[in-house]
Amino acid sequence: MAAAVTGLALTVPQAAAEPVDGGMRQSGDDVQHSNNVHPVANVPRQGPLEESTHSDLAFYQNYAIQGAYDGFTVYDISKPHKPRTVTQVHCPGGQGDVSVSPDGSLLFMSVDYARTDDTCQSEQGSYEDPNSWEGMRVFDIRDKANPRYLKGIKTSCGSHTHTMVPDNNSEDVFLYVSSYNPDPAFPNCQPPHDSISIINVPADRPADAKVVAEPVLFPDGGAAGTAGCHDITVFPEHDLAGGACMGDGALMDISDRAAPKVITTVDDPNFAFYHSATFTNDGENVLFTDELGGGGAPTCNEAVGPKHGANAIYRITGSGDDRELEFQSYYKIPRHQEDTENCVAHNGNLIPVPGRNVYVQSWYQGGVSIFDFTDTTAPKEIGYFDRGPVDENNLTLGGSWSAYYYNGYVYSSDITRGLDVMKVTGPGMGHANQVDLDVLNPQTQYSYPE
Repeated sequence: MAAAVTGLALTVPQAAAEPVDGGMRQSGDDVQHSNNVHPVANVPRQGPLEESTHSDLAFYQNYAIQGAYDGFTVYDISKPHKPRTVTQVHCPGGQGDVSVSPDGSLLFMSVDYARTDDTCQSEQGSYEDPNSWEGMRVFDIRDKANPRYLKGIKTSCGSHTHTMVPDNNSEDVFLYVSSYNPDPAFPNCQPPHDSISIINVPADRPADAKVVAEPVLFPDGGAAGTAGCHDITVFPEHDLAGGACMGDGALMDISDRAAPKVITTVDDPNFAFYHSATFTNDGENVLFTDELGGGGAPTCNEAVGPKHGANAIYRITGSGDDRELEFQSYYKIPRHQEDTENCVAHNGNLIPVPGRNVYVQSWYQGGVSIFDFTDTTAPKEIGYFDRGPVDENNLTLGGSWSAYYYNGYVYSSDITRGLDVMKVTGPGMGHANQVDLDVLNPQTQYSYPE
């Protein structure tokens, strides 16, 4: 067990963001957007994380938390036009996938790079060293300006991503830890690794969090290429989860939180890598994303076409253990990108428009896309925001890692350009703005009021 760590590297920049039209664009930006998407603010990378790759987002009340490969940033978003940096924590590990507990008191952070130990002062370790560490970090963030590191929890193959899952019988939470790429040379990540790690975090004793199960999801090995999961989205009120598990898109029963079981799977020949999943608000459909090229390739072009590096939408048919996934359609952004722009389907969530399936999604340097798939057989883009290439002459990693709708605004975590905030207008958006959430972990879905 790791002792509580003091002396975290914290900075509190005093400058708040200015509106995008006020000169916060970086040199070389060529922002283009549809008429119904209005950029309102950008906060550039800064402080100890200025050179760090920025990753996923989580939200609690008036705070947004942006993960990075070297730590995380807490923003005050009570004024979305002027988000203010509250604090930054330098705690290297990558990828920095983040989530918050339902009461906002705890922050969970994924570490998928071998480290010499579990502290924030650790150095790069070796995957071939059995004493190296990777897994989950837990922070006390009740004081948002002064996060306190509680402990690290070592997990098999580390934690590429994780999902916060509320217990259905107590105030405890579980963390479903997804990881992959086992290797016989890695003592802490042995093949076949067709499993996830499940951590229980006691509500009254979070420092006692520990791994309580490592269920094997694919006893038969799964589809070709499956060796772990990339990401899992849960829908607790339906006791369902959508598992994006490399070669498999899985529908899972999570009624027993510590023993999820796969109900059915899909293996789409047009998919290279099942990356993430999202359910529709009624729980009757699930959308899977394909991260063709691992997020580093220019796949949003005519040569790759509309069925690769896209989303695939499935209708859930049947009931109980006899449920199946019935293919409906693909969706890919209709705007071709340059060969210097990495672009592929990535992280997003539903916008709470009553009676419709409206989704906002990041596409790396393809920008942010808003599309309507109420007709699951004919999805169409209804809005977009695109910053243009980071480098017009060379393929350079960048763009929107994740884009989420939260309490009236879309927040985009840009890998190299910080935090973007935008307002989406148009039919139904006024109703969406009336939905006021206290917490949003996009991989933990709750139904919006209709």
